[in-house]
Amino acid sequence: MKTGDLIRALAADSEIRLRPPGQALVLALIPGVAIALGLFVAVFGLRPQIVALLGEPRLLFKLCLAAVLIGLSGALVLRLVRPGADVRSAALLLAVAPALLAAACLAEIFAVPSNEWGQRLLGANALFCLKSIPFLSAAPLVAIVLALRNGAPEHPALAGAGAGLFAGAIGAAFYAAHCPDDSPLFVAAWYTLAIAIVTVIGAVAGARLLRW
Repeated sequence: MKTGDLIRALAADSEIRLRPPGQALVLALIPGVAIALGLFVAVFGLRPQIVALLGEPRLLFKLCLAAVLIGLSGALVLRLVRPGADVRSAALLLAVAPALLAAACLAEIFAVPSNEWGQRLLGANALFCLKSIPFLSAAPLVAIVLALRNGAPEHPALAGAGAGLFAGAIGAAFYAAHCPDDSPLFVAAWYTLAIAIVTVIGAVAGARLLRW
């Protein structure tokens, strides 16, 4: 590489890294989410008659819960990328998602006979869910971690875990539009475990890639 080309490349890299964390995150998510969307369309596709089924409370709750988790985990990531930022309020708000899910699980337990609880919990696609959500989360996770390198996370592993949670929520939202298992019990067991897997992967990646 010629010296002039090297200088221009370094200048461009510096310019990218000086972007505000929020802007860097949005710019990185555009291709990351686009790749996830492409994989979703190619491999999964929308659930048949999903528009007609949107009046079904459990499906609507599942989709809305994923959207809530995306918003709350995204806000947490933006706090974690700034050194010294107070993340307590964002972390406490994050508890809204599991609280809503726990309430929905209790409602279903009271609404259906006890001999149906196990069937609702296991569903028909438990293992497929565990594979699909991490698969759909991979591109967003890479994008988010790369965006976090524009900031200065005080705790790299924690920031990486936040990135994994955010990416897992995005992957779960895509998968929820395909998955026919709408029971809150199923979501609590398998969606949560799948997102936790992505969160752990994010923590490991953050510890290695987000160090100052």
